[in-house]
Amino acid sequence: MTLLACMAALLLGACAQPWESFQAGEPVSAVVARLGPPREVYTLADGTRRLMWPTQPMGEVTTAVHASADGKVLSVRQVLQPSEFYRARIGKWTQQDVLEHFGQPAEKAYFPLQKREVWSYRFLQDGQWYQLYHFLFDDAGVLRGTQQSPDPLHERAGGDNVVM
Repeated sequence: MTLLACMAALLLGACAQPWESFQAGEPVSAVVARLGPPREVYTLADGTRRLMWPTQPMGEVTTAVHASADGKVLSVRQVLQPSEFYRARIGKWTQQDVLEHFGQPAEKAYFPLQKREVWSYRFLQDGQWYQLYHFLFDDAGVLRGTQQSPDPLHERAGGDNVVM
């Protein structure tokens, strides 16, 4: 029984995601020491910074650290998920806001007849379904709409794109 309990604890520890192992208040240098240098860094209007470790264009995870100006972790989270996408404000957010919140998209496209630039991000819906979340911008770079669709990268015969 003890062996079984130890194995369960080991398996649960192995499931911990990078964004779950950091605490607010610790130095950003501790995060960088464990994850390596961030691939994207943005200085926000209030002087704080956003550091990102994306797995885009092929992955579904971006670990984002919101850091104070003095180098302390304010929060750490995985931003490629519906609760984060729903924060975007149509008519208010710009391409810069989306970039600072989610990082570089997996794909960019322009639809000239609609006069819309579309940025797409891969993510995993409910831990099961491979999806794309699309941000649609007008020619001024203002967010005009969002859309979600299955990720064709993971489509199989029969239309199933569920994680196995």
